[in-house]
Amino acid sequence: MIIFNKTNIIYTCILVSILPIIYQLTNSNSRFWNLQYFNKFPISNQGHLVRFEETKEYSTIIEESRENACFVILIRNQELADWLVTMQELEDRFNNKFNYPYVFLNDVPFTDSFMENVRSLTDSKVEFGIIPKEHWSVPSFIDQEKALKSREKMANDGIIYGGSLPYRHMCRFESGFFFRHNLTMKYDYYWRVEPGVSFSCDINYDPFKYMRENNKLYSFTITIHEFEQTIPSLWNTVTNYLDLPGIRESLPKDNAMGFVSDNKGATYNGCHFWSNFEIASFDLWRSPDYIKFFNYLDQSGGFFYERWGDAPVHSIFASLFLPKEKIHFFDNIGYYHSPYSHCPANQKGLSCHCDPSESFDMDPYSCTWKWLGKSPKWY
Repeated sequence: MIIFNKTNIIYTCILVSILPIIYQLTNSNSRFWNLQYFNKFPISNQGHLVRFEETKEYSTIIEESRENACFVILIRNQELADWLVTMQELEDRFNNKFNYPYVFLNDVPFTDSFMENVRSLTDSKVEFGIIPKEHWSVPSFIDQEKALKSREKMANDGIIYGGSLPYRHMCRFESGFFFRHNLTMKYDYYWRVEPGVSFSCDINYDPFKYMRENNKLYSFTITIHEFEQTIPSLWNTVTNYLDLPGIRESLPKDNAMGFVSDNKGATYNGCHFWSNFEIASFDLWRSPDYIKFFNYLDQSGGFFYERWGDAPVHSIFASLFLPKEKIHFFDNIGYYHSPYSHCPANQKGLSCHCDPSESFDMDPYSCTWKWLGKSPKWY
């Protein structure tokens, strides 16, 4: 006769709860049995299960908890060595816990060596795409002779990338086309990463999830002033667009105009979010408002007659057409892109290898102090 006392009930509950685990441990076909997978059970600091891929049942949970997002990397084959260092750090600091997919884009086919080396560093899905020729060439409405003379003059003037046509293709592509590539169209959010950058602290939560849950559309870590010689007519072109019927009236009153202009829009102060790091919603750039904005700028020819960068283009649009609260400063993500860095002031639990005193944030050439409503640090 079995006596169902309190102790027996407790033991029975424990046995029932651990039987599935015993089965997994004794099942030779289960990846759970391999010890290399025992470290893949992290929980983010927001309480979401982010990775548990050992069984078919749990893999479904991963897909449901992860955002519909990807890394986007515009890269050349010859940048592989720099990229592998960046990717290993990104995996170690963040993505080995979250397993977000990678989308690599190039204007020429990727080599087999490139693709094999990249795949060897991650368990995540990896896709490689070629940029359509019409998105990486001089459009028919551009006067090629005028554009060539402009490049020659800027090169003679010593302007960085002033003589480069590929650099202009890159800026135009990042301004108007990466979010329309067939490999990125299925995603809602992206994180732009470039070869050679460094992530100096652990990222123990999901920035994509933060963006969605807090209704953010654009984010940054570093801000900087643009070289005025590269964009002499950009602001005039923007203001001409704003003067079109109904455009200026559509701007939110609580936008970030004060970040990009010190005189209520009369001139551009050069401040922009450094776009080599972006975490943002694809919907921001796919919106009719941005498509019309980009097309107007594109038709003016400034990407080729001058050297307009995607960073000021993105920054001006986000600052004017979004409420400021939709833009987020990821203060707790340590990031370095030569020669500047952002280092979190509060590093508790982040295992950082950067010095907050060397952070670019309060440098007069930065604009982060302006974003935060503070004064720059003069040395």
